[in-house]
Amino acid sequence: MTTVGGQIGNIDLVKQLNGAVVYRLIDQQGPISRIQIAELSQLAPASITKITRQLLDRGLIKEVEQQASTGGRRAVSIVTENRAFHTVAVRLGRNGATITLYNLSGKPLAEEAYLLPERTQETLEKGLLDAIAAFINTFSNKIRELIAIAISMPGLIDPEDGIVKYMPHINVDEWQLKKAIRDRFNVSCFVGHDIRGLALAEHYFGATQDCEDSLLVRVHRGTGAGFIINGQIFLGKNRNVGELGHIQIDPLGERCYCGNFGCLETVASNAAIEQRVRNLLNQGYQSKLTLDDCSISAICKAANKGDELAINVIELVGRYLGRGISMAINLFNPQKVVITGDIAEAEKTLLAAIQSCIDTQVLINFRKDLPVVVSQLDHRSAIGSFALVKRSMLNGVLLQHLLGDNND
Repeated sequence: MTTVGGQIGNIDLVKQLNGAVVYRLIDQQGPISRIQIAELSQLAPASITKITRQLLDRGLIKEVEQQASTGGRRAVSIVTENRAFHTVAVRLGRNGATITLYNLSGKPLAEEAYLLPERTQETLEKGLLDAIAAFINTFSNKIRELIAIAISMPGLIDPEDGIVKYMPHINVDEWQLKKAIRDRFNVSCFVGHDIRGLALAEHYFGATQDCEDSLLVRVHRGTGAGFIINGQIFLGKNRNVGELGHIQIDPLGERCYCGNFGCLETVASNAAIEQRVRNLLNQGYQSKLTLDDCSISAICKAANKGDELAINVIELVGRYLGRGISMAINLFNPQKVVITGDIAEAEKTLLAAIQSCIDTQVLINFRKDLPVVVSQLDHRSAIGSFALVKRSMLNGVLLQHLLGDNND
């Protein structure tokens, strides 16, 4: 028996952890030789040989060109094989679902949007499962081996058990979504929060690949945050953190749906931004924007073109966001802050306003060399859902299931 993290782990857990170490090194540093894997992992050469043989037999890695000799027999390089394994990733929103087919490298191969206007847990589940089935059927010619279905959504989710405890637009009662997916499709399933999934995707594929600690803030229908700590999503014991939108920014502000007054979400959300512009236009303020077209996209475009009203509104939102973000920076001291959402289209104006708050409200050692950037990913896509599958490969959970050494 082996002690892992202060607790006795069984043989299956040891296999999972060792396999994850080897696969992760190949995925992140390949082409890499077995000798290099042994040096970096500190695992015995015999263990490396066994694990890589299993991965090769399963088709999860492949040998490529031989490396230059340093004396003696030349070492063979290994890389991951991603093209034969596919994931159906789903971003579930208020009125529908975006479903995307990815291979293991994160390359999208097909995508469809499905309307899901259902308003009860039962009808939503049926509509969602039917949409996934239709998607798989439509693109069956692109799927060689479906290894997982992953779903991300707003609300309160237990990611370990795949249970949805709360959604902002329909009533749910301990929705056993993971079980429903597995029962219908007989495949591994992962369920998570949409914004935390985006933060994880940014770490794997986007702007925060170069750091271990980061903060992602998304402005959409509300304001939410995802924290990456030591390369992992920070969840806490209760499995839900990051409600940045419910920091009180203005005690005399509007009432939030949570019951409090002046929450960040009441001023930093697409709807709040659009309503502020409409109010200003109704008061007679001059702008190229009109009441017929003051969507968040139109507001950002106008700001980028120098429209004074649009710039003032974006700057105000940026200052509100800056206050909340400054509090989070003082608490968590991230290496990078990423802003995502439609408002990021007005990058120059928005980031300058956020930065001005950080410069005055954050500890000098915490704000030194702290980049604030916009996301490199599409926050409306299902990439955050796919990140849940990527994580399960890198931590060994799905990897061991594919190797047949334990059951998911």
